[in-house]
Parts: sequence; structure tokens; C-alpha cells
Amino acid sequence: MVSLMSNTERIDPSTINLNERVVSTRRIAKVVKGGRNLRFNALVVVGNGEGVVGVGLGKATAIPDAVRKGTAVARKNLIKVPLKGSTIPQATTAKRGGALVILKPAPRGTGIVAGSSIRAVMDLVGVKDIVTKSLGSRNPINVIYTTLKALSTLR
Repeated sequence: MVSLMSNTERIDPSTINLNERVVSTRRIAKVVKGGRNLRFNALVVVGNGEGVVGVGLGKATAIPDAVRKGTAVARKNLIKVPLKGSTIPQATTAKRGGALVILKPAPRGTGIVAGSSIRAVMDLVGVKDIVTKSLGSRNPINVIYTTLKALSTLR
């Protein structure tokens, strides 16, 4: 997995009160000689509402275990996002795989204009006013990782 923290310092999750949100869960069936082997994966986003956010993908044979693993991974991959009031400092775009995400700052009172995957990230970052557009892939995993890549380019 690619680390999003290329040029930022490590954030200690034990010193921050983090909220978590399960964005998506999927059932994966691997067909083997004896039948289907069922597993689950869960995409979890954690954040404190004050500019710290992380994302993790957990995989297990039961959904609660997958969510727990996803939360643990998300707490290890925290990034600090600079905020300018209730929005982001400047417009940014990012592309990862087939997903392209465009983030634009918005005036106070606009709200979060975003799809469900990006909205979860923006809520947990603490952004109140933003306009976003997701192009290409609709897969929530690709969209969220692309959104974090865009947020990590902000200065």
C-alpha cells in the first residue's frame, strides 16, 4: 500500500480523540474446490474534525473484525490537512487509478457539495464549505484514497 505521508511528520493517534465512519463494506467470495470462501472488507475513515484524517481498509472473515482492522490501519495513516476557516486554502485535483477528484474552496454557508464517499472524508476533516467533483471511477475505495491524495497536496 502506498503511504500518503510523504513529507509530513508522524501523528500520534493516542493523543487525539478520533471519530470513525465505515464508508463501505463488501462481501468477497473466493470459489475453491470445497465451495465458496466468504470474506469481507471494510473501508473506514477516521478524523478529529480539526484537520486530521486517515483511511484504512480492513479484511476479515466477519464484518466487525474487518471494521476493527480498518480502524487500526486508518489510525496509522493519519495526515494533517491545512484548513482556512471552514474550507481548504486552495483548489486542488488528484488522480489515482481511474479516479479523478477535484476539490474547490467555497464561501461560508455553501456546505459540503460532494458525493457520499468524499462527504465522509470532509466531515471528519472538519471542512464545512467545499465544492467537489469526482470523475472516472465510482469505486469508493479509489475515490477516498484519491481524495486523501488531493488533501495531502494542500499547503
